[in-house]
This record gives sequence, structure tokens and C-alpha cells, in this order.
Amino acid sequence: MNYENILSGKVKTIKPSGIRKFFDIAAEMDDVISLSVGEPDFKTPWEIREAGIRSLEKGKTWYTANAGLTELKEEICSYLKRHFNLTYQPKGETLVTVGGSEGIDICIRALVNPGEEVIVPEPCYVSYAPIAELTGAVVVPIATKAENGFRLTAEELKAAITPKTKLLILPFPNNPTGAVMRREHLEAIADVLRSTDIMVLSDEIYAELTYGDNRHVSFAEIDGMWERTILINGFSKAYAMTGWRLGYACGPEPIIKQMTKIHQFAIMCAPTTSQYAAIVALKNCDEQIANMQNQYDMRRRLLVSEMNKLGLTCFEPEGAFYVFPCIKSTGMTSDEFCEKLLRTKKVAVIPGTAFGDSGEGFVRISYSYSINHLMEAVKRIEAFIGELK
Repeated sequence: MNYENILSGKVKTIKPSGIRKFFDIAAEMDDVISLSVGEPDFKTPWEIREAGIRSLEKGKTWYTANAGLTELKEEICSYLKRHFNLTYQPKGETLVTVGGSEGIDICIRALVNPGEEVIVPEPCYVSYAPIAELTGAVVVPIATKAENGFRLTAEELKAAITPKTKLLILPFPNNPTGAVMRREHLEAIADVLRSTDIMVLSDEIYAELTYGDNRHVSFAEIDGMWERTILINGFSKAYAMTGWRLGYACGPEPIIKQMTKIHQFAIMCAPTTSQYAAIVALKNCDEQIANMQNQYDMRRRLLVSEMNKLGLTCFEPEGAFYVFPCIKSTGMTSDEFCEKLLRTKKVAVIPGTAFGDSGEGFVRISYSYSINHLMEAVKRIEAFIGELK
């Protein structure tokens, strides 16, 4: 059997994630301090877990409707209205997905044809480009810059648009940089798009994790942009529900209808237990989310301060739970820095290049860990930097 002839050529062109290498090295070592995983260290709040348990005890273990439980979709729409002044209808404009990741996948598949272009600001979450490539799309990366706070600028976007551009991905608040697009930045992007038919996938999985006085602004809030925006969000990050695998997509009914078709045939429905738990999360857990956000904020300020003290220049992230310090002063590439740090000091961080070529010279450090864990890592990084001098 010639498997090389059987396997799709598309899949062969997809690069493996640059993150995996460091997970594999760390797995072979003892006493590793990891700052590599984008996963909350908090347990899912008890009230949410209890709701899931209760649904199982009542035997609610069957499929739900393809688009999700009506009550959950109603709560999603109520939540978006309450927090972000967004109006969506539970029926037709809201789809419950298996994590935000499935929402990203089926949005790209529903909108983009082979040969069309998808603009992706980088550094960014690792899945956008591979998913677009699997559809036969052409990925057009835009390298965002530290001097612009790693935000996409209107000038950069305008320069990247061609007659083949079909979709812009807006990954803000951003993984890995922690960058946030404020209202004035989004309005400038909207001005560029108004004369086009380009759709926007707005990945807002970190919307609840922003810091300072500027609340998150959804691109769909900007005048005239609701009609062209598919909002993707979920429960993994803000609610510490990564393992529950639950997300959602909201947008114009014609687009959500096509996404639901793909979801129906590929997935059937999102996990039933998770859906019942998420209803309670949206209804009752704003206070718990705020408490977790406060903890992240404290860790954020600590790590930014410590990285700058070590000479690893670090701009202050305004969202998510990552810092993105510059390691160019060490003379090493991002990959060299991370591998040497891991092998000599047993601290795992991720090279910026795992999130796009423009991440070279930076590393991603997650602060979704306890203060004690972070301080031990900082101590080891300090010793590592000291030995380089």
C-alpha cells in the first residue's frame, strides 16, 4: 500500500506547530517549570461544574439541536448585549460550537474558496493559516510591529488587500502578544473595509480578559461592520473551561446558516453536558470571572516588570494572559533562546516564531500560572540571562 499516494497533498504542506517541539522536550525532563500553555490554572467555578453534574444526574445525555440548546443561545445573546452592546438573535444568528476552534474552522470553510486570499495579522494563534490552507486559500500575513503595540494598522491592511481578498481575521485580544485593538483602531480598519465586500472573522476568545480602563470593543460594534463580521468566542479562557470544549459563533443569518450545515454534517452538535453548564456560567458567574481577571492582571504587571528588569524589553499587554518580551539582546534566535533555557534551566516558554515569522526575536510567556510558579520561573530566567553575560 503506497500511503504517500493516498494521503492528501494539502495536509503535507501544513507545517507542524512550532509549539509541539518544546512540549516534547519538556515531557522528557523532570522538574520543568512551564510557562508555555495557554490554559487557565483555575478550576472551572464550582457552580458551573455542579450544573454539568446535575444535567448528567437527570439523564440529559442525548443530542441537542444542531445549533445548540435554545436556552444557551438565548443566554449567549443576552450576555453579548449586556457586556458588548451587540444584538444577535438566538435563532438563525447564533451557533454553539465545539470550542472556539471549531467556529474558526467552519467560518473559514463556509466563506473562502480555493485561490481566494485570507489576511492574517501576525504574530497570532497557530490555527488560522493551516485551516485557510486546507480550504485551498492563499494566506496573506501582515507582520504587526512592537512599536504599534502589535496592532493591525489601516495602512498595513490597505496595502495587503487585492481583488482576491475574501476574509480578514482579527485576532484581538491577541495570542501571543496580548495586544488589544481599541475603538479608534477598529474604526480605522472599518474605514478601509467599507468600500469592499471583505468579510471579517473576529476571534474574541479573550474578550473578557482585558485590563485597565479600556473595555473590549467588538469589531461588530463598529458602525456598518455587524453585517460583515462573524464573531467567535467561547468558554475556555475566561471561564476556565478548556476541557469542556464549548464555543459559539454569531453573525448574519445567511452566513451562520452555511456554517451550521458544515457543523451538522461534521460534528452533529456540541457536548450536551457542557451546554447545560455554560447556561449557568453566563447567567451567574460574572463575579468569578472578574476575580480571575484580577488575578491575571496582578500576574501581568509582575511579569512585565520582571522581564524589563532582566533587560528583555516587554511592552505592556492589555489583554489575554501572555507577555511577549523581546530577546534580541541575547544574540540568539527565538528558537535557540527557548531550547537553551529549557535544557539548562528547565523553564519552558514558546518561541515567537511559532506564531508567525514576525515573531522572531520574541518569546511568549503565559501568566496563567500561580505567583509562586511565576516567581520560580523568573528566578531561573534571571540566572540564565546572567550566565550569558
